[in-house]
Amino acid sequence: MQEPVSSESTAPEPEATRRDADVAESSRANRGWWDRNADEYQTEHGTFLGDDRFVWGPEGLDEVEAELLGPPDELKGRDVLEIGAGAAQCSRWLAAQGARPVALDISHRQLQHALRIGGTIPLVCADAGALPFADASFDLACSAYGALPFVADPRQVLREVHRVLRPGGRLVFSVTHPIRWAFPDEPGPEGLGVSASYFDRTPYVEQDDEGRAVYVEHHRTLGDRVRDVVSSGFRLVDLVEPEWPSWNTSEWGGWSPLRGALIPGTAIFVCVRD
Repeated sequence: MQEPVSSESTAPEPEATRRDADVAESSRANRGWWDRNADEYQTEHGTFLGDDRFVWGPEGLDEVEAELLGPPDELKGRDVLEIGAGAAQCSRWLAAQGARPVALDISHRQLQHALRIGGTIPLVCADAGALPFADASFDLACSAYGALPFVADPRQVLREVHRVLRPGGRLVFSVTHPIRWAFPDEPGPEGLGVSASYFDRTPYVEQDDEGRAVYVEHHRTLGDRVRDVVSSGFRLVDLVEPEWPSWNTSEWGGWSPLRGALIPGTAIFVCVRD
């Protein structure tokens, strides 16, 4: 699960803008951003994420309850690819259920945090758009706010996941709910009024004083996401919009109990490779 936090760098603050950013620029910018900010991210959110929990988003929906990958007792012996794994918290939980996970992330520094926490999970530093695995290598794939919000061509990633899944394999991924792009990214009342067009798909870019992107996030409408899934060879079997639970009193970026009671913050797509 990934969400921008303040950079620890002493360099000037990047300029936030909306402009086009292609596959190469997005990949380069986000690899650098997560390498620079992994330490702060894990410090700020590590307690919420835990070392071996599988949390789908800031609402706190846990795979233990959701069972979106299937009942936990059916995960034993299954080969699972986690995409955008960060410190591999989800993979660690999967391993505890008897699965055989592989944790992949574009950020070397994020994977160093996986090593710090420990475990014997294979860690792979690679771009999700070019998965370094043979066809039909996995039974399941999952991504909790990893990769898909940050790539310029989500269909390229989905086609790669389709390739490495075995027939009947399941992909489950969570992203920022598309409706959130129409609202300011603020947790308080100022984040409750529409400020932009939901249909404006121009990427959000943070760039340095020479105009080079240092962070990129891409917007897809709900319909876009569904079409991406289907055109990549998957069958969409569920779309989950977690409601904000009463026990969760924390804020995470623009996510908060106030906003969570009124608008969805996360969308989870459950897909099957027929």
